Amino acid sequence: MRRLFGILLLAVYVLLPWIPVNGYPAVFLDLAERRFHFFGLTFLAEDLWIGFFLLTGLGFSLFYITALFGRLWCGWTCPYTVFLEHLYRRVERWIDGDATARRKLDAAPWSGSKIRKRILKHGIYLLISLIIAHVFISYFISIPKLYGYMQESPLNHITSFGVMMFLTVCLYFSFSWFREQFCIIMCPYGRIQSALTDDDTVIIGYDSRRGEPRGKKSDPDAGDCISCNRCVQVCPTGIDIRNGLQLECIGCANCIDACNTVMDKVGRDRNLIRYDSLNGLEGKKKRIWRPRVALYTAFMFLGLGMLGLFLSGLHSAKLELIRMQGNPYYVDDSTVRNQFRLQLVTKQSEETTLSLDFQGLPEGAMISGVEDSVVLAPGEETTKTMMILVPVDQYKGEFTFTIEATVTPGDFTISDTIDFLGPSAYILNQE
Repeated sequence: MRRLFGILLLAVYVLLPWIPVNGYPAVFLDLAERRFHFFGLTFLAEDLWIGFFLLTGLGFSLFYITALFGRLWCGWTCPYTVFLEHLYRRVERWIDGDATARRKLDAAPWSGSKIRKRILKHGIYLLISLIIAHVFISYFISIPKLYGYMQESPLNHITSFGVMMFLTVCLYFSFSWFREQFCIIMCPYGRIQSALTDDDTVIIGYDSRRGEPRGKKSDPDAGDCISCNRCVQVCPTGIDIRNGLQLECIGCANCIDACNTVMDKVGRDRNLIRYDSLNGLEGKKKRIWRPRVALYTAFMFLGLGMLGLFLSGLHSAKLELIRMQGNPYYVDDSTVRNQFRLQLVTKQSEETTLSLDFQGLPEGAMISGVEDSVVLAPGEETTKTMMILVPVDQYKGEFTFTIEATVTPGDFTISDTIDFLGPSAYILNQE
């Protein structure tokens, strides 16, 4: 199941830049245009506050999952584990054999066969690293543009080429040598898991009540564990799961598969090593709903509610009225004048029409610099300089007005409100 899930995650990673949604890739972080496309939704640079919810939501989800299921993230969905276990280690097993064969090959003197295997393995490692790096770059420049870059000199796109090569080197180094040392030494998640779990958290554990004392199959006084040490041999971090929960355990479940295989061979029940809580392994009552889970659930719904509230105010077009720098207003013999910048943006992938309407202006007010209707090309952003002039005999003091735009297609309305500034009506009349 874990292998199938890993293949699914790899497919998602590779295919997302290829799948078009509303004219853009399903996930496209267009840094050049400062537009970010997620499954048909387009966000501008000023919408990056949503990233706060994304990052905190991912972090909180990790805490929530850990409280319930331990390091399930590490073993099943962490990109580092997925790439290592389902790509690089598969290649290693195909070329060098299983763990026993690999140790034997490492200890063997250099020979023609060993050199050929090393060249083949590391050559494929480099190729995989290049592919992963190119797919990563495609999330930022799109597949068609990436394909065009690949047909040109690297010097024409030195930044993209440099990022790709840096990623390739990092990936090759990490997965060919550093490997699980990253999880043990650099990743902070494993070091805080003890603060996130309790005795009811589901982990990978050894049933010592059933397995101890260890001994041979023929020993009637021994438990089910026959001390074959297969659980230790298949562990990527080299721990003995029989010693209890340890920082180095990344939840890969290799020990479960190895132990179940041995139990099948010796005719004993499976799941001597299994997913269970510490209370479950000790034969105690297991709880799912407990205070920390209730607290995490409340926080989760609070965060989702806040995100939904903010997202409800987002549209596929934007209108913003900004006061021009300089004097807040100008007065002459006949008018009071304010100057503004009107920013219009469409996130849609088709031509968009914004029909403008002003509300709250006094009778006789004149609008200069903007038409009643503005047509924007797909994804266009434009800024217009706009002046509003109010006749002196109609000016009654500062007031607030609203500009509304009916957006087509979509037929929804967006608006912005701003103050019209000027002298007090009394001072103006005295002058």
